[in-house]
Amino acid sequence: QLQLTEEEKRLLAQEGVTLPGDLPLTQAQERLLKKVRRKIRNKQSAQDSRRRKKEYLDGLESRAAACSALNQELRKKVQELEKSNGSLLRQLQALIKETSTKPAQTGTCVLV
Repeated sequence: QLQLTEEEKRLLAQEGVTLPGDLPLTQAQERLLKKVRRKIRNKQSAQDSRRRKKEYLDGLESRAAACSALNQELRKKVQELEKSNGSLLRQLQALIKETSTKPAQTGTCVLV
């Protein structure tokens, strides 16, 4: 008994061929059945390939979005640190200016 899937039946019908329900098949019928089965495998392989490619691209897109978000967060952090650094630098300059304008204090040293 020859068992065909719906896909195999559909492709054989497209080819305009009907196979007998009993085995054995002639060589021409076997070649045609192999051809149809190869088409089905190729179609499935192409679908799998497209699915894997889509999953890969989706993964890349999500990684790119995560990197962009992290990049934005780090830019904000850099701005905050630059602002803080500027403030600290101004304070340091004010302290230097304040200490440089005061006269130096003299001290007495006793040597015994």
